[in-house]
Amino acid sequence: MSEDVHSRAQTIALDPVIERRSGGERRRLTFWTFLRSGFTPRRRCSRREGEGDNLVDWHEPHLLFLALTIVLLSVTDAFFTLTLLTNGAEEVNPVLAYVLRHFPKSFAVLKITLTGGGVLVLVAMARARVFKIVRVRTILQCVLAGYMALIAYQLWLMRAVL
Repeated sequence: MSEDVHSRAQTIALDPVIERRSGGERRRLTFWTFLRSGFTPRRRCSRREGEGDNLVDWHEPHLLFLALTIVLLSVTDAFFTLTLLTNGAEEVNPVLAYVLRHFPKSFAVLKITLTGGGVLVLVAMARARVFKIVRVRTILQCVLAGYMALIAYQLWLMRAVL
């Protein structure tokens, strides 16, 4: 009798996989996913082999450094921009130029909020790949390099103007 049960188990194991789940995909990415996983991180790696690019809740410490540095450079950029604008410079970004014209008191808050929000989304998606080519963390590194170049350029402008 034991052999009969064993042979039946082998036959079932050799059969093609039968999908027993009902309903749609349960692992959907929603805003609630971002919010909940930001406060209670649990997953440090993918659940299954081959899912290396999937999102996780826990992020590497260097991403915190990248995010904080980008936001601090954004604050520095806002300060330098306002300083240069008082000395005759013009805002090149059309969205922020509009905000400066119509809502000057909201300029710095909007600029830092937009940058901070973008950085949060990029950090949350850091393991993902854009168009299956480049990781989002590489984009964060490029944003940091861009902000560093922008601050260097603004310092050069301030030396020429002041």
